[in-house]
Amino acid sequence: MGEILPLKKLQGSEDTHFAKTGDTRAAQDNNGEGAFERLQEMVASDMAEVNEIILRRMESPVAMIPQLAGHLIASGGKRLRPILTLASAKLVGYEGRRHTSLAACVEFIHTATLLHDDVVDESGLRRGRKTANVLWGNKPSVLVGDFLFSRAFELMVDDGSLKVLRILSAASSTIAEGEVLQLMTSNDTTTGEEAYLEVITAKTASLFAAACQVSAVVGERPEAEELALQSYGKNLGIAFQLVDDALDYSAAQEALGKTIGDDFREGKLTLPVILAYRRGDEEERAFWKRTVERQKQQDGDLEKAVALLHRHGTIADTIDRARHYGAMARDALAIFPASPARSALSGVVDFCINRAH
Repeated sequence: MGEILPLKKLQGSEDTHFAKTGDTRAAQDNNGEGAFERLQEMVASDMAEVNEIILRRMESPVAMIPQLAGHLIASGGKRLRPILTLASAKLVGYEGRRHTSLAACVEFIHTATLLHDDVVDESGLRRGRKTANVLWGNKPSVLVGDFLFSRAFELMVDDGSLKVLRILSAASSTIAEGEVLQLMTSNDTTTGEEAYLEVITAKTASLFAAACQVSAVVGERPEAEELALQSYGKNLGIAFQLVDDALDYSAAQEALGKTIGDDFREGKLTLPVILAYRRGDEEERAFWKRTVERQKQQDGDLEKAVALLHRHGTIADTIDRARHYGAMARDALAIFPASPARSALSGVVDFCINRAH
């Protein structure tokens, strides 16, 4: 697995500066990148411990398991979800060690779902690298995904909190429900925005919400703070997925090491297409029915699809909706006093949304 490089520790003078300026420094970042880097710095030592837990829990006498799981875990992701767990723990002033195991648990759940998703979606690349299902096959990918889910549940049980177990296990089942719901709505041009939001809330936002909420639980914080972190994570997760779905039709996707148009080729009804179908004339709707619903695609269809999305402004409108949910995520943090952690968590909203640029 790729090693997390040691990051510079925040100095006391910088902490004081953060406390004085509240959230203003995060707002000054043009794209949120600085806020995410500060968040990485804040949790660097904790993240190193999470790394060790992941490596230890991936061990197995069956050689293919650590090989396959390690391929995906080391593929260059930013580890946003476990970082949110660690940063949320700092936000609530938690000083114990339970949060690192739970952050590893969150990463295992996420990695397991990626392995399963790549099989379902028949994906060939993830972050510019061949997917595990391409290298090892579908069956090993599904089974190793199951192994990682099992490891996640072992970590939940080891934590010893029934409430933590309830939150993370509920998130796991909700993710699965979201994936099945997405299968049901794929290739169906009658899918509306409400059904789409139900899908992304389940398959993406539920784990963001749980990743943040469990830190308030282990910190034994009041219910109001627990619900605030849950709301922050949920709305950030929705914003994150909206941007992801917009990026699938954007040149910025290539910069992230992903292939443009995967959702289109798979017939997924994401918000840019849902809006374009609603706004299009009969000829345009016939195009979407042929390419997405009946999956009869030909050369030039992707380019035409992108042109239609731009004609109707649906990529921009999808990003605008992401900003709306991002604002709700930021608002949820208002219950907490100004601090370096609150500032960085607020700035991460911009980081997630401005990936589209």
